[in-house]
Amino acid sequence: MDLGIAGRTAIVCASSRGLGFASARALAAEGVHVIINGRDRDRLEAAARALATDAKGRITPVVGDVTSAEGRAALLDACPDPDILINNNAGPAPGNFLEVEEKRWHDVLEANMLAPLMLLRAVLPAMKARNFGRVVNITSAMVTTPRPHMVLSAGSRAGLTAVLKGISLDVARYNVTINNMLPERLDTDRQEYMARQAMIRENIDYDEARLRQRESIAAKRLGRPEEFGNTCAFLCSAHAGFISGQNFHLDGGTYPALI
Repeated sequence: MDLGIAGRTAIVCASSRGLGFASARALAAEGVHVIINGRDRDRLEAAARALATDAKGRITPVVGDVTSAEGRAALLDACPDPDILINNNAGPAPGNFLEVEEKRWHDVLEANMLAPLMLLRAVLPAMKARNFGRVVNITSAMVTTPRPHMVLSAGSRAGLTAVLKGISLDVARYNVTINNMLPERLDTDRQEYMARQAMIRENIDYDEARLRQRESIAAKRLGRPEEFGNTCAFLCSAHAGFISGQNFHLDGGTYPALI
């Protein structure tokens, strides 16, 4: 299927690896000119080279921390008026409520709620003016299925989701869509990290931690990053203009509720 977005421009935050990289790759394969982002210059330039091997659009790496005003300014200098914005950032470390100090709450809210909102605020007027915009926010399954050891992720991202839902109602008339992708157990560095955290928290070995990850998924396997990336690209497509304000679980059928 031709997604109808060749020649469009996209900012993909935190895209030197993981789900951001997978999303950038899927968009670039459709002919989108993609600005990728990361804090580590060497890793980001390696990602740009990897993406360029099968990209049909330009790949532009921009070094910077998207959680900072300076990092966001660098992205917007490279691409002031993107057609597509993929908000993404590393998730917070696990921690039960009584373990989390106040400063960590402020840091996580800045990184996982305020940073994506500030980027959206910068690019939304031009999207409305051109009558085309696609915003996809990579959040977490913790938005709808919170866990005691993931209060930081659940709180910050649920807050982001609520704000975005309100905005989505206001901008749909301009062919600007805002959707959220909620990954659970995608096979990335994040899941490797979470397995090692589980080893400490639950006093189990690595193989058991990885087995428990797979067994927690209805499909009994971890998701592939390319499955996530291709779904993201479709939500950014010309065919997805009637889909907005939605949360999409990428979890192998695990989410237990009806809505």
